[in-house]
Amino acid sequence: MEKIASFTVNHLLLDRGVFVSRKDSTPSGDVITTFDIRMKRPNREAALDPRAIHTIEHLAATYLRNHPCWKDRIIYWGPMGCLTGNYLIMAGDLTPQDILPLLRDTFSFIACFEGEIPGATPHDCGNYSFNDLPLARREAQLFLEEVLENPKPSNLNYPE
Repeated sequence: MEKIASFTVNHLLLDRGVFVSRKDSTPSGDVITTFDIRMKRPNREAALDPRAIHTIEHLAATYLRNHPCWKDRIIYWGPMGCLTGNYLIMAGDLTPQDILPLLRDTFSFIACFEGEIPGATPHDCGNYSFNDLPLARREAQLFLEEVLENPKPSNLNYPE
């Protein structure tokens, strides 16, 4: 079986950042961009706590799908199985630079969020009590300050 593209990225060299994982075209010719939102250095940093990334998922998905300018282009936000980041799938032929302001706003929203986590009820979520808002806020603030506010080329381009 052929190895899929995301398994060909050298995770030993991969930094935290915002990367284009792939671009696909629909039968009608529309482009869909999948972003790798990498919050931890794979195999060199501890993965995100499952409760924190679950909370990040709820908050980011809610924020993005309600964003006045971008909501119609958001297809999906969800965690990676390895718990080192998230995937953001968007309509359009986009680059990391195109969405940096959106991600800064999203992670700022998460870092400052107070109150009830959207969708964290037994009716709305299959594991509603599996959340950690303080840790999610801390992880979001760290990613915002150390990566999104002043990204280097290694934060925006996959390693060769």
